[in-house]
Amino acid sequence: MRQESEARPGQGKMRRRVILALKIVALALLLGCVGVFALSIYYAETLPSFVTIANTSTVSHASTRFYDRTGTILLYQIGVQQTTAPASAFPDSLKQATVAIEDQNFYNEPAFSPEGILRAAFVDLIHGSIVEGGSTLTQQVARQAFLNLNRTFTRKLKELILAIRLGQIYSKDQILGLYLNDVPYGPTLVGAETASEAYFGIPASELDIAQSALLAALPNAPTYYSPWGNHVNELFARQKLVLQKMYNLKMITKAQFNAAVAEKITFQPRSVGGIKAPWFVTAVEDYLVQKYGETMVDDTNMKVITTLNWQLEQEAEAAVSAGAARNQQLYDSNNASLVAEDPQTGQILALVGSRNYFDTANDGNFDVATQGLRQPGSSLKPFVYLTGFEQGYTPDTILFDVPTEFSTDPSCPAVPDFTSTNKACFHPVDFEGTFAGPVTIRTALAQSINVPAVKMLYLVGIKNAISTINNFGITTLNDPNSYGLSLVLGGGAVHLIDLTGAYSALAADGIKHAQSMILQVQDANGNVLESWNDQSTRVAPAQDVRLITGILDDASARAGLFGGSLDETVFPGYQVALKTGTSNDYRDAWAMGYTPDIAVGVWAGNNNNAPMHRNGSSILAAVPIWHDFLSQALPQYPQDVFPLPASTTPITKPMLDGNYMQNNQIHSILYYVDKNDPLGPVPTNPASDPQFHNWEVGVINWAKQNIANFGTQYNQQTTASIAP
Repeated sequence: MRQESEARPGQGKMRRRVILALKIVALALLLGCVGVFALSIYYAETLPSFVTIANTSTVSHASTRFYDRTGTILLYQIGVQQTTAPASAFPDSLKQATVAIEDQNFYNEPAFSPEGILRAAFVDLIHGSIVEGGSTLTQQVARQAFLNLNRTFTRKLKELILAIRLGQIYSKDQILGLYLNDVPYGPTLVGAETASEAYFGIPASELDIAQSALLAALPNAPTYYSPWGNHVNELFARQKLVLQKMYNLKMITKAQFNAAVAEKITFQPRSVGGIKAPWFVTAVEDYLVQKYGETMVDDTNMKVITTLNWQLEQEAEAAVSAGAARNQQLYDSNNASLVAEDPQTGQILALVGSRNYFDTANDGNFDVATQGLRQPGSSLKPFVYLTGFEQGYTPDTILFDVPTEFSTDPSCPAVPDFTSTNKACFHPVDFEGTFAGPVTIRTALAQSINVPAVKMLYLVGIKNAISTINNFGITTLNDPNSYGLSLVLGGGAVHLIDLTGAYSALAADGIKHAQSMILQVQDANGNVLESWNDQSTRVAPAQDVRLITGILDDASARAGLFGGSLDETVFPGYQVALKTGTSNDYRDAWAMGYTPDIAVGVWAGNNNNAPMHRNGSSILAAVPIWHDFLSQALPQYPQDVFPLPASTTPITKPMLDGNYMQNNQIHSILYYVDKNDPLGPVPTNPASDPQFHNWEVGVINWAKQNIANFGTQYNQQTTASIAP
């Protein structure tokens, strides 16, 4: 019998293979170590000497430049500012905050962290490239002062050698002082002293705990987290992380932590003379950082030619500034925003994010146009009606503007109770609180009448309407199940720049051109990194878009909306389409308009979402700004005309043909139309539609009040039609 200790067949062969593999690995490690040692000796000879290191305390930076579309107007240049201070001038709170977030073992470790290097090496090995630094503060100083910022294995080795040399020359406090003097705290600000003066208007020695933690939060991504940029909320979130780490490390007490978190920090304005079109430039800078990284944007000589029309930008800033000041006096509305776009290319020509970029006390540097989410009011109505046109409805289709209860909740009566506070009920009214009776879609859209718009949304379906809206570039309305029929009156929230892009697609006959702020980006050697390339998609049939435009540019059709005064909506010699919008409680006012050559969107309101007082509607608060800008901009464009819709065979179906009375009977449109097949047969059982009863009640009540002898002549037919 075979002994248990006897090797199984093939086991010896396997053992030999394992031993051979281990020898190969050991040899590879040995060769690798020899190679690293050899490189270390080589780089040690080529890297800066002790004397050079001792005499170096500043960093040289390159300068990225931003130009207007002509390439001649310099909008902004990332020019470095740096004011150094002795290490003793930096308060303990700043030193502690920096150590807590950057290298909490700084005072207890050598110039490098073996654990950090091993961890980073493991991650880098998995990814096949340098993706994690594992750098100590000393290594960061070495990198900033003497090396390029490319992520390579050889640079990491050089960084390690220089860090060891720094540790031999300087004390820990001195190295931390070098770091605080040489690290970027913004795209143009190097050193904590520079940043403290720029952001807070005080020397670094006067920083408190909250301010110190905020500064310590910046070097991780100084352009992204800039207090003058679009990510201030993210900056404060990182500041809180710094404070939490300081508390965990027992650098501050719980009371100090709570006080620092609660402290309201305000920032100094960005230099007025140093930047033109600040909201636009900030948005472009944001894009470049996301695409190319902070290092390339901040530390290379990039040349960026933007799409900005500097003349239009100046006119836009003037219109917004004057209009917002007027609105503040009249309606307690302190802010406004404007976007202008070329509908034939999608290029942004002007962008004003707020009333005054440099008024940071009132969040002037917050860009409402690209960052603010605001309720669009009635400005979405054209896209709902456009969806209807695609399904077969026409501008002549009749919809009844009558008191209508749209909720099918049993607690909501079919005859609306406008005094009720029951939130389950939904019975919209118009600005004047009156109802127009039977109106065509042309009239309903031109005069922005609410009840017909809600009926149109129901007929086309919320999912279909949102699909149209999404196709036009409004991506923030992405969950059809979360919106009700109030969507068409301003439910949900949008960005002004996206809404302007949607109207731009209407101006372009239903072709959506991808928005762009950049014409060309060059690197330091003049190589083109990217250039504008038109990306366009047809998002709606031209015929249906032309029907919408034909309504929106009909000044006589919208006369009722403006009380007969059209002075601010008509530009002699130019065809100009216009749609307004006002959200609930007058919190947001919109004016969205276009010609074949330019689309312009204006928002007015308050940054804190407070309502405008004294009925600050779109007509009063937004249209004047829109008009002031276009009156300056339009003379720069030809008097082009919109293409006309093609002639079509008239539809003979009731209500769709413009007639609301059929065979001496009056009914809502649901009596004649199956919303799932608008051009199909008349429904055999219209009462099966859940909205039918309420709509019919509203129509019959209107007829009783407005048609003589209706009670006797039509009673028999109508009684049956509204039976629940």
